[in-house]
Amino acid sequence: MPMPMPMPMPMPPLPLPGRPRLGRASLLPLLLLLLLAGPARPISFQLPGKARKCLREEIHRDTLVTGEYEIGAPPGSSTGPSANLKITDSAGHILYAKEDATKGKFAFTTEDYDMFEACFESKLPVGTGRMPDQLVTLDMKHGVEAKNYEEIAKVEKLKPLEVELRRLEDLSESIVNDFAYMKKREEEMRDTNESTNTRVLYFSIFSMCCLIGLATWQVFYLRRFFKAKKLIE
Repeated sequence: MPMPMPMPMPMPPLPLPGRPRLGRASLLPLLLLLLLAGPARPISFQLPGKARKCLREEIHRDTLVTGEYEIGAPPGSSTGPSANLKITDSAGHILYAKEDATKGKFAFTTEDYDMFEACFESKLPVGTGRMPDQLVTLDMKHGVEAKNYEEIAKVEKLKPLEVELRRLEDLSESIVNDFAYMKKREEEMRDTNESTNTRVLYFSIFSMCCLIGLATWQVFYLRRFFKAKKLIE
């Protein structure tokens, strides 16, 4: 009796030539870029009367910083908004200042990596009581977010797809620069840790030598003392 022939196993479909399949690992950088490319949201907070609130942010050197602000009086208030705005660096240099600010824009370029501070200080008109809280809205952008790609597209006559590619290229370059800076900081911190460990080691050896020397001196001193008292030979 003839044996039945086994059925052939189905072969998996082969990928079409010229169209490589994208795996999860290759999609992660693209998804990361798309997530980081989202627009930044403005910050809103309440500014009480005779109060001062500051926002701080670390920004790299040679970075364009732009911002828009708006200070609004609360509903039902008879007085308008009254506050001062001042933007400074860690050295106290004033980059932007505006008295009786209500709404406006600012822009500056950083000269070095530093901590920048934007402070809003509420003012009370003369002869008034307590001013209600004012609503402050600040939209601060820097780096890729601060660039006006619409103007770049008009000047260079770029298509929408080319503008988006330019934006992603600038964003990827910014991410690479951030990683390079983080690597540099990590190297500096590692050198500092190694230097601190070396100093601690030398200090520990010095402390041990001091303790051994003190113990030796104490033994000889007590021995001479007991000999002088004729307690030991």
